[in-house]
Amino acid sequence: MSDVLELVEARLRTSLGEPDARAAVTFLGTERIEVLRFVDDDVVRYATLGMSAQPMADPTAVLADPLRGPRAELVLSVRAGRADTDKVLRPLAVLAASPQVEGVIVAPGASLDVGEPLWPGAAFTSVLVAESGGLIEDLELDEPRDPVRFLPLLPMTPNEAAWKRVHGADALQERWLQHGTDLRDPLRTGVPLS
Repeated sequence: MSDVLELVEARLRTSLGEPDARAAVTFLGTERIEVLRFVDDDVVRYATLGMSAQPMADPTAVLADPLRGPRAELVLSVRAGRADTDKVLRPLAVLAASPQVEGVIVAPGASLDVGEPLWPGAAFTSVLVAESGGLIEDLELDEPRDPVRFLPLLPMTPNEAAWKRVHGADALQERWLQHGTDLRDPLRTGVPLS
């Protein structure tokens, strides 16, 4: 499905400009996942490329449909120069490979955890998957294939992730809004949850 990935990369370039760096990671038994870095003034964006090559399949399905099913790529935005966020490349590739490796469907409202800091010194080990369509428009594909959605990732502290499991994604996002949380700040602390 290299044609899909070519279209995805073209959409990323149209929306974010030219990437200034890219890295590739391959996990045993999976297709290669690339992570592209885009710098826009004081914001660095990391976008996966490869997750959408195949549709995500319901883990309970007997056979995976080679054409139908949700497709997505992941996008993480952080403020530049405040932390060594380039080390997030491998954790992002791990998250992007999770549909192939673990048979999960990544969708808005989901929590994804890498079990270690996203980058050195980060207070975040997991992310909240947000709704697509803001920064990068969904990419329509020819029928019967589903569109590719570009899902923003919002880093969560372990306490925020635990609170989200109890109260839900919408409640956590509302809490962030109430406190004016800068979700792009790689050094931010957790939002007050009491």
